Amino acid sequence: MVQQIASERLVATDQRHLIHPLHNSTHRARILARGRGALLWDMDGREYIDGLSGLWNVNVGHGREELAAAAHQQMSTLAYCSGYVGQSTEPAIELAERLAGLAYPNLNTVFFTSGGAESNESAFKTARYYWKRHGKPGKVKIISRHHGYHGVTMAAMSATGMSVYHTMFGPLVPEFVKIDAPYLYRCPPGIDTEVWPAATGAALEEKILAEGPDTVAAFIAEPVMGAGGVIPPPDGYFASIREICDRYNVLFIADEVITGFGRTGRWFALDHWGVQPDIMSFAKGITSGYVPLGGIMVSDAIADSIRSGSGASAWMHAYTYSAHPTCCAVGLANLRVFEQERLVERAAENGAYLQKRMRDLEASPHVDGARGLGMMAAVEVVASKEGRRGFPPERGVGSRAIAIAASRGLITRTRAYPGGEALCLAPPLVTTREQIDRAVTILGESIQEAIRATA
Repeated sequence: MVQQIASERLVATDQRHLIHPLHNSTHRARILARGRGALLWDMDGREYIDGLSGLWNVNVGHGREELAAAAHQQMSTLAYCSGYVGQSTEPAIELAERLAGLAYPNLNTVFFTSGGAESNESAFKTARYYWKRHGKPGKVKIISRHHGYHGVTMAAMSATGMSVYHTMFGPLVPEFVKIDAPYLYRCPPGIDTEVWPAATGAALEEKILAEGPDTVAAFIAEPVMGAGGVIPPPDGYFASIREICDRYNVLFIADEVITGFGRTGRWFALDHWGVQPDIMSFAKGITSGYVPLGGIMVSDAIADSIRSGSGASAWMHAYTYSAHPTCCAVGLANLRVFEQERLVERAAENGAYLQKRMRDLEASPHVDGARGLGMMAAVEVVASKEGRRGFPPERGVGSRAIAIAASRGLITRTRAYPGGEALCLAPPLVTTREQIDRAVTILGESIQEAIRATA
């Protein structure tokens, strides 16, 4: 009884004093108290499977004392110092060197940020900087994709291809343009996906030519779209993207904020297709969410441009918490856990099992389009598989299913879009197969109950 009163007091205080990310006045906060591995418990002692790894980021699972110890040790020694030019720390240097050994061979230089949106902002600015240093100041446009998510700061929001994030904050930043994504499940009826421009990469070439190659600085894409509904590309897509970017002198930015650090069964996801970007954005899994850290890695050519700049051509970009020593120390400890427990390999093995279990849900007449890669997956909730017709939005089947899933012990999220809804799963990389089975079973049962409840 005492615990329940305390929980109710916190909920009331939360409603009075906190504005949450994506704040919605109809939502009531769930007060989470502790976590261990893939599991969470709220203040009332109810247990949940963390079906989205916090927010796609708690890759090594909750309650890792090694990471807490690393933070304590660094805070006790040197909690913070500026990482501005002229100063550095051992954790920042060591983490940058470690990342250079894990990332794509052409990426050997790191700039640290506090998270994913800052990383993409840094990538956009760096792309423009690079072309100005090369005598092409008109190359400023950024091409992104519908359904893509790159953050919700002003430039990152302008690259994000989901209008729900734009409605109350427009107008968007100029010089950001979009193309269709290779969302094979939603390919227009009657079109062969093997020649569909969105799936072949040709849509990018068409947009570059329409805008003018001398105006386009970069193309940004998630290797597997995350928040947009876990949308993997068809084979050959990114090889085509790389060739098109090279042909028209357009930088390729890989947003690996979600897909990096083992999520897809590789350290970084473009490795599945043997493609290297010019700039890579990262965050989330670098510390498994224990402290805020992100960054960009840049090609040797871009790094040379930055290092050689001075005076009016200096790279005048900075964040107060860039290369934060405590965050970098936690990042190093996090990578040690990855190596000691073979988490990338485990993500590949258990990820294949997760994909199989999600496909099992397609036995229902109202579940279709199972897809994903590694430890990220999604299914479509449909009124009818014929024509891939979704339920009317006003029924709120997906959001109801997520609420029911939480009541049954699974926390995850849905992605609604015109024509349907996708329900996602991306549990921590330490999730067991028994927990995967429980999560998928709860998700399937919750979908069926939501359909009945909203009929």
